Amino acid sequence: MELRITHETRYDYAPAVETAQHIAYLEPSDTDCQSVLSHRLQIEPEPSQQNFAADIYGNQRCFFALLTPHTCLRVIAHSVVRTQAPQPVQSQISWEAVRESFRYHLGADWNAATEFSFASMLAPVHDEFTTYARSSFAPGVSALAAARDLMTRIHTEFTYASQSTAVNTPALEAFHQRQGVCQDFAHIMIACLRGMGLAARYVSGYLLTQPPPGQPRLIGSDASHAWVSVYLPDLPGAMQGRGWYDLDPTNNRDGWGTPGEDYVTVATGRDFADISPIRGVIHGGGQHTLSVAVTVEPLAEIR
Repeated sequence: MELRITHETRYDYAPAVETAQHIAYLEPSDTDCQSVLSHRLQIEPEPSQQNFAADIYGNQRCFFALLTPHTCLRVIAHSVVRTQAPQPVQSQISWEAVRESFRYHLGADWNAATEFSFASMLAPVHDEFTTYARSSFAPGVSALAAARDLMTRIHTEFTYASQSTAVNTPALEAFHQRQGVCQDFAHIMIACLRGMGLAARYVSGYLLTQPPPGQPRLIGSDASHAWVSVYLPDLPGAMQGRGWYDLDPTNNRDGWGTPGEDYVTVATGRDFADISPIRGVIHGGGQHTLSVAVTVEPLAEIR
């Protein structure tokens, strides 16, 4: 499947911002299940400085600086990605064995996935998360089966409620109210997995949504999406960084490398704070309004 993604972010400021520096994570990744055919970043006003580089996790990010006063910032990411369905895999390793593989002992090989077994700012380890997760992790159950069961429970027992949380809502607060959006469900699931001693990371990206039958696809009505990856050391190529299995608690879907060909991966990190689409520092300005419009559409519908 070939998908075209247009992601527009707009900030309106009053009064004007004097200078600003930003980092954007808007370029999709090349993975086993997707190839980036084209990517272009359109920034208004034109930046005085702009450069692209990979971060420590291999995500492509763009740094740009605006050194002239401006009352509006528009960042539009234009991407075309070819995706494919994930490959079926078998993973039988128990969750206890995965947990033990991250324990330090003399002479152990370094595994980069270990970093993702520790608490992070937006996905803390907390007794309430661990208690909730424990019923999915019976003795001897495979890590994959336990993670799938946890995903299904979150999908079933939590309510997706748009605008019920903010970007900075703590995961524990969303957990208590049993509702939130995809970012909240991802952070809750990551915190639960880490509480059981597993390595889990946050995945940002997009999901192709289908309009109601007979209705046209609405431009700008989609949104960024988020899901989870859990590390399974018995997957093919695990020690070369390919041991991550994706799970989407919002939609109860999973797969090796992606939950499906209708998903597009942009970046991975410890939590949202590592890979937020745009963040930065501004000098001047006061109040601001933010608007975001995302369109994901199959190229076959456009041609």
